[in-house]
Amino acid sequence: MNVSVIEIDSSAVKHNLSFFRSKLKKNTKLLVVVKAFSYGSDSVIISKILANENVDYLAVAYVQEGIEIRKAGVKLPILVLHPQLDNLHLLLEYDLEPNIYSNILLDAFILLLKAKKINQYAIHLKFNTGMNRLGFNPRETDKIITTIKNHQELKIASVFSHLASSENPLEKKFTESQIFSFLKIKTAFEQRLDYKPIFHITNTSGILNYPKAHLDMVRLGIGLYGFTNASITNNLLKNVLSLKSKISQIHTLEIGDSVGYNRAFKAITKTRIGIIPIGYADGLRRELGNSTTQILVNNQKAMIIGIVCMDIIMVDLAEIDCKVGDVVSIFNSQETILQLSEKMNTIPYEVLTMISQRIKRVVK
Repeated sequence: MNVSVIEIDSSAVKHNLSFFRSKLKKNTKLLVVVKAFSYGSDSVIISKILANENVDYLAVAYVQEGIEIRKAGVKLPILVLHPQLDNLHLLLEYDLEPNIYSNILLDAFILLLKAKKINQYAIHLKFNTGMNRLGFNPRETDKIITTIKNHQELKIASVFSHLASSENPLEKKFTESQIFSFLKIKTAFEQRLDYKPIFHITNTSGILNYPKAHLDMVRLGIGLYGFTNASITNNLLKNVLSLKSKISQIHTLEIGDSVGYNRAFKAITKTRIGIIPIGYADGLRRELGNSTTQILVNNQKAMIIGIVCMDIIMVDLAEIDCKVGDVVSIFNSQETILQLSEKMNTIPYEVLTMISQRIKRVVK
């Protein structure tokens, strides 16, 4: 078994959840997005924590993600954001609620429910107000309402849209135009339906930057793990995930000895190096090699040397007092995650979500 682990700080999850709840009005519901293994952690572990904290909804990207959570015994409502035509039947089997984002999908799901003689099945409707990914055109609003009213098989649990740039103050005008467009859709549904669905449009940045758009529910994603678009807010949150490994072997290099592929590192002095069992197959991209990035060995900075391998990195131990089996920290704070993301020219989302599933997840 690989000794590398992702540690999940459950107390930090609860702290961050409470922080975002403090931004909401009393009756505003909270949906937490747990797609992509809960942003690289563990969707089952995180979902169970959230269930105990009484969140209102979970959301996943794909049906199989929802099935895994259901099989673990989590009973919370689960919104599937991107169901596919060929797995709609699994929604029914596992009590998952689909996001219906096209007429093709809507027609197919109605046919399935008719065949199964199921009525009032909860669905969610997504409208495209400017993101231009999934969603109905707002001009289709009246037609869709008519279709829903004519089919007892369906009941709308929620109507929603997605803000494209809620984190960017330079795009405030565009974001407000999205919100305005969605409010018109909301009004049309409220006027024509004899019941009230949940309406939601804000993501993590939207929760913070557009409180008037919280509506009936908000969607919390990366914020749960300690990251927002504002460093001031990040300082009020706690880091949830830490990536750790252990030293497998220690070598002493003589002057002129090289390390790893292409002899990318050559010792110019007598050098102690440590071999760590984690590599690019685990999410540590090659940009982190060749003396560009430091990690912690026994809480002391150690430079990654040579080329990052599929399963191994090598570090310069310099004067660090350590031995085989000692703990190595790849990241253990928001600061170190941000540093890695900068080295890889990416964002914290990617740093976290690309950590391989062969790395064991543990709760601390």
